[in-house]
Amino acid sequence: MTEKKPAVLLLEDGTVFKGVAIGKIGTTTGEIAFNTGMTGYQEVFTDPSYYGQILIMTTAHIGNYGVHSEEVESEGMKIAGMVIKKFSDGYSRPSATGALQDYMEEDDKVGIADVDTRALVRYIRSKGAMNALISSEDRSIDDLKAELAKVPSMDGLELSSKVATEEMYDVEPENADYKVALIDFGVKKNIIRCLVERGCHVRVYPLNTKLEEIRAFDPDGYMLSNGPGDPSAMPGSIELVKEIRQTGKPIFGICLGHQILGLSLGLKTEKMFNGHRGINHPVKNLITGKGEITSQNHGFVIAKESIENNPEVEVTHVHLNDDTIAGIALKNRPVFSVQYHPEASAGPHDSRYLFDQFITNMKNNK
Repeated sequence: MTEKKPAVLLLEDGTVFKGVAIGKIGTTTGEIAFNTGMTGYQEVFTDPSYYGQILIMTTAHIGNYGVHSEEVESEGMKIAGMVIKKFSDGYSRPSATGALQDYMEEDDKVGIADVDTRALVRYIRSKGAMNALISSEDRSIDDLKAELAKVPSMDGLELSSKVATEEMYDVEPENADYKVALIDFGVKKNIIRCLVERGCHVRVYPLNTKLEEIRAFDPDGYMLSNGPGDPSAMPGSIELVKEIRQTGKPIFGICLGHQILGLSLGLKTEKMFNGHRGINHPVKNLITGKGEITSQNHGFVIAKESIENNPEVEVTHVHLNDDTIAGIALKNRPVFSVQYHPEASAGPHDSRYLFDQFITNMKNNK
């Protein structure tokens, strides 16, 4: 095997980690984050909510089962870069359609391996979210520091428009029972799949669509998708969701959609010291008292204090690790949202019942 090129990971505070290059040779920047999931790396890398982020995978081995053409959540890799411990050039799964190295090269993704990811994650957990840079080019640290200094903070950054659809499109089963208007902030394919499997004709709209155009479809309910970036930097989308609420139709929000729903209600969002990313996050449903193991990917959250003063809103779910808000609902109205990913992919199916709840709301509202 040919010897790999050296690479460096430079953090915003000047800390340097050394390793070897994987993927495309080059330089990339973004906010550094870590994912604690043990499986599903391809679904993670293609999740549009990771746009603009350099992602540390805490699982020691990445690439060992290759990639598969059907295990994608969008049209390509959305992460800004990848940091891992052990990278597998080969793969063992017979059904795989290729190697992760080739997949990264095809999508122009820069990465670094042979990094002590345990030490790196511990460092980030103590210091908080920050920007970072990966480079496998022959450049000085001072040169890389100058480039990293130009990278904007994720706080206040609108990114949905970089990954969301620009054209309306339809996905539907043979005999649809319901019509769902999905506002695309960076939707994962499995959200659409979960709706179609339940008899929904899903029409996916660009995030800047006017309500009049959506109402012409006469949807039974509205889906607010996941996506990347800071929700408070999306005033147009917040206003659209305010208008959607006034239709009285059922609404289901996921992740960024949940945050935008909150902002449309006058709640506040805040950037987390470290986000939640992985497929093993514990959540408690306060309505049923049951626990769920969930798939999560977010760096912003609805501020708990802002809900306490809003008589319209009730908290339905909380994250058991840090007691942050994981779900809300409007009292006596068919409107709810969650901060995590009930469609999973990758992840457990504990929370798929939320799609059934949305279907029930549309059925009762007809």
